[in-house]
Amino acid sequence: MIKKLQDLPIEIKLNEPLSNYTYTKTGGPADFLAFPTNRQELKLLLKTASNLSYPVTTLGNSSNLIIKDGGIRGLVIMLPKFKQIKVDNQQITAEAGAAIIDVTKVACQASLTGLEFAAGIPGSVGGAAFMNAGAYGGEMANVIHSIDQILPDGREVVLSGADLHFSYRHSVVQENHGIVVSVTFALQKGQQSQIQAKMDELNALRRSKQPLEYPSCGSVFKRPEGHFTGPLIIQAGLQGKTIGGAQVSMKHAGFIINIGNATATDYLNLIHLIQKTVKEKFAVQLETEVRIIGED
Repeated sequence: MIKKLQDLPIEIKLNEPLSNYTYTKTGGPADFLAFPTNRQELKLLLKTASNLSYPVTTLGNSSNLIIKDGGIRGLVIMLPKFKQIKVDNQQITAEAGAAIIDVTKVACQASLTGLEFAAGIPGSVGGAAFMNAGAYGGEMANVIHSIDQILPDGREVVLSGADLHFSYRHSVVQENHGIVVSVTFALQKGQQSQIQAKMDELNALRRSKQPLEYPSCGSVFKRPEGHFTGPLIIQAGLQGKTIGGAQVSMKHAGFIINIGNATATDYLNLIHLIQKTVKEKFAVQLETEVRIIGED
């Protein structure tokens, strides 16, 4: 199995610590971590994994993700080399590995409005589609025209925005197990100066309210109906609470930061403590927004 994967003409690392790639700087090893450079290589990886009955996991920028300390078995695929961005009239097509922040910059340069809300989202284009990423009243569901996917059997398909069945931090991509290879955004003509001003405003707001100076997984919990997560955590007396190297941020209680050598287990133990305490004190069940994968 190792020889068959190593013999592929693709960059593949063995037992690679995923903490090298996650925004939290935590996470155990991947058995195999592959970096295909094009669709043909991606299809070859999927075909080989299928022939070996080997599980496949795809990662984006790993910004809203916790990978457990046991790591991920099987083949992990990352697409940082899929980063081309093209403008065609009022549409932008970006490959899955491109940073969504870079897409917002291209949109601004082309005087296209609609993506300003995403100017500070640290995820990849593929991850943004997967999670229906959003901020400041906007979300991907409002701007994605279609996505190109490669399914586990190697078929290429195009799904429209309607096909993706977007909901809060959810898309059908989470169920169909296909790999997003590119996303097409439908935007509108706007004034570049106004677009830039809005992006600058939202980025300044983000810097003032979020603990960007520390590793974190972004917003940890979904907003519970009728409540705001941060104030609930503060009222529960948990702001600043620390387990191991993981701490509830003093800047924004909805974030858990790595203040030094945190493990994924530290993060998970702190998440569970927050959920338990908020449930006991306020009868509110906090659901995680961050994606949690891997083995203990």
